[in-house]
Amino acid sequence: MKAIRLILPVATLVAAFLATSGISFATKEMGSKEKKPCTTCHEKGKATKEAPLLNEVGKFYKEKKTLEGAPKK
Repeated sequence: MKAIRLILPVATLVAAFLATSGISFATKEMGSKEKKPCTTCHEKGKATKEAPLLNEVGKFYKEKKTLEGAPKK
């Protein structure tokens, strides 16, 4: 019974973490270089490796490798 009291909350936290953490297509280098949230370049929704749901800013960044001169959101 004591094991269930420990395992159930831990399993709930792990499940919540996995449910809220999405697939990331940006690299750690991009994130630390630009210091911007993922939603700067990506739309919310179901993304796949082939279609990461880039918005206009993301398409600009993919082409130019910089956010300087990027369209405003």
